[in-house]
Amino acid sequence: MTDTITIERMGYGAEAVGHLASGKTVFVEGGAPGDMAEVQLVEEKASFARARIQRLVEPSPLRVAPEWPDGIATGAAPWQHLSYGAQLSAKRDNVASTLVRTAHLPEERAEAVVEPCVPSKRRWGYRNKLELACADEAGRFCLGFHPAESNQVIATPTCPLAHRSIQKAPKALQGALRFAQGSGSLGIYRVGVRNSLRTGETEIALWTPAGAFPRAHVAKTLSSALKATSIVRVMADPGHARKIKGVEVLAGKGFWEEQLGAARYMVAAPSFFQVNTAQAERLVDAAIEFLGGTPGARPDGGTGEPEAPTGLDGLYIADLYAGGGTFSIPIAQAGAEVVAVESAGSSVRDLRRNADANGVFVDVVGGDAARELPELGELDALVVDPPRAGLADGVVESIAAASPERVVYISCNPATWARDVARFESSGYRLVRVRPVDLFPQTYHVEVASLFERA
Repeated sequence: MTDTITIERMGYGAEAVGHLASGKTVFVEGGAPGDMAEVQLVEEKASFARARIQRLVEPSPLRVAPEWPDGIATGAAPWQHLSYGAQLSAKRDNVASTLVRTAHLPEERAEAVVEPCVPSKRRWGYRNKLELACADEAGRFCLGFHPAESNQVIATPTCPLAHRSIQKAPKALQGALRFAQGSGSLGIYRVGVRNSLRTGETEIALWTPAGAFPRAHVAKTLSSALKATSIVRVMADPGHARKIKGVEVLAGKGFWEEQLGAARYMVAAPSFFQVNTAQAERLVDAAIEFLGGTPGARPDGGTGEPEAPTGLDGLYIADLYAGGGTFSIPIAQAGAEVVAVESAGSSVRDLRRNADANGVFVDVVGGDAARELPELGELDALVVDPPRAGLADGVVESIAAASPERVVYISCNPATWARDVARFESSGYRLVRVRPVDLFPQTYHVEVASLFERA
């Protein structure tokens, strides 16, 4: 069955949204707002349908030529056919509409509280990290990416979303690891590559089960394929990757170092760090500003030595899901007394090391945020940056019991964030500012920095 429709908007996902002649909502992959397209239905449910474009009757003026026509780009850069301005507008609109749909805020209020999406200076070549999947294809080691909604691994010679110095890493590392393995298998199931434009450091991380491993041979082979300051092996079973059994240093420093604002971060391979460093600074700026401080300046058009944030002297601020200190350290630099809660062991170690390296004190608590929060006492303010699932049941109520005047909530998932907005609003807090930040150009993903004030 085919139908001719007009694409109305982008959804929060790879698909665009329109309506069939019957009035039913239809999701169309590869569509752009303003397209008039002949579409073929591929799935139809009671309340919605999915379709693919058969023919563009009249292309949208928001369309641009894709820069990464490789097939893998369907999953890695699903919005690359949209102009960058259209991407920013769609991301901002999706955040506002999620507040209406999920948090049940009035549309007027949602539109008033959500700011324009902060653009990324780099629209391509912005990722400081590549996560590569591994597979055995006809007896040969394959290194690449998973296409959208597939477990298949597709090898690709390059990734234009990554920093230029690691864009060709997938092909180079695949060849090196094929040579290192020979006719056998080393058990490698994931390969991570991190690069910093600011420190010049590159780390290669091999994820394998525990056991015997030809460390020197593999390190030498990888060193000949990609210049790295650190090569490590992370030992964890594929089905339980979060249960790290150990990290072996095969060559170099054994960690990756990055500069974010006026702080230097040493990051172990298992630890999380934002993949767009420059835009992570925008998130930190938002957090400092929302807490009442002044973000650090970047003299000389961003090329000079960055200055530390200021203006939070004397405040007692908690940072939940603190990671390696992305927010804890700048908040401490701004003068606050900071207690940071983090459950991942590698991140706890990174956070303590990073606080020492930057000359600030952070009271680091290793444990679950929901369990530790009631023990922190009364807080002046709180920052929370949870995983995609958002805050666990009862955490919002525990935050309310700690009675901080301000809560800064950083989210990578607008849907679970909006659910938690409703929880905060029913627990004595009011959402007053929302700032979307684009960390992932060419995709539908967006980070959200938001501020709640105690009513």
